[in-house]
This record gives sequence, structure tokens and C-alpha cells, in this order.
Amino acid sequence: MAIRLHGISSSRAFRSIWAAEELGIDFDHVATTFGADSKEDGYLAVNPNGRIPALEEDGFNLFESMAINLYLAKQHGPEGFYPSDPREEAQTWQWSVWGISEIEPLQMEIVIQKFFLPEDKRDARVVARAEKGLARPLKVLDAHLEGRDYLLGDSVTIADINLAGVMELLNMIGFDTSGWPNADRWLAACRGRNSYARAKARD
Repeated sequence: MAIRLHGISSSRAFRSIWAAEELGIDFDHVATTFGADSKEDGYLAVNPNGRIPALEEDGFNLFESMAINLYLAKQHGPEGFYPSDPREEAQTWQWSVWGISEIEPLQMEIVIQKFFLPEDKRDARVVARAEKGLARPLKVLDAHLEGRDYLLGDSVTIADINLAGVMELLNMIGFDTSGWPNADRWLAACRGRNSYARAKARD
């Protein structure tokens, strides 16, 4: 059975679609949305949370974008894309978790204000506070990338796709990362990959 990946590319599913494209995996893309189709019984059998993304492969179901990406990279990736060294593997987990704990919540505060709330309910102070808050993790990332092309060294790995995938929301909200030149350069390199364009075109 081919890999089936559920979710639209304008959602968190983009992270897993990007990873699959980067890996060159032959997969069936099912453009499951946030709406009723993700709450139907057939989909809930794959992801009982009723959220996207989700993966199916030979009777194996998996949800959560970071888990899906780590699995795909380890199971289907070329040598080195998922690190074999335990310390580099741990760093891959570190940056994947770091992205969803340090970057994503602040991004989401801005997204909610800009895209989900009616204009009369928006609070510019929330946006300003979140934008200011992003400076701290971006400083950490910028310092780490000094002298490195990618998170683990000279070659792209699943750690880069995971973190850049999380940070795609910065692109959506028009957040300027030029104040952190190493992070800005790295993001541009990740977004410049052919797999990124293919993932964007999926919907």
C-alpha cells in the first residue's frame, strides 16, 4: 500500500507534505481539511483527534506532524538525512520540539489576531508582544547557525525541514527575520529547495 498523507498544504500538514517531497516519496495526498471531512468516521479511524495531518502506511496510522516527519525520515530517508549518531539524533529531536514549544505558540498568537478574529476584536498589543517575544528564540537560532549551513552542519536533514516547516507561519504573517541574518539565510535556503515549491503546489 502506498503511503497516504492527509491534510492541506495551508495547514500544519504542510510540514509533512514538505518532508515527503524532500524525501522523494511516492505518496497519495488526500487534501483533508479542518472541516467536516476530518470529523468523519473514516478519518477518525486514522486520527481520532479529528485534526490534520495524519499518515497511513500498510495498516500503520500516525498523527502529529513532527512524529510523522521523524518516522518518514528514519524509515524512508537516504543515509544521513535522519542521523545515525545518537547525539545528532537527539539534536534532531531537540530542534523539532524546540520549534513547536518556543516558536509556534508566539506565531499562533499573531495568526489568530490577524486571520481568525474580526477586526473589531483584534488587539495590536497581543501582536506586538508576540513579535517582541520571537526575538529571544530567534536569537538562539541565529547564534546556533553561526558558521553552519544547516542545523546539524553542512547538509540538510529532517531537523531543518521540521523546524523550517514550523517557522513557515512566519512567512504567512509577513514577519521580517532579517534582523537575525544567520536564521534568515538558513530559512531562505530551506525555502529555496525544490521540495518546498512542490509541497506548496500540492493543493
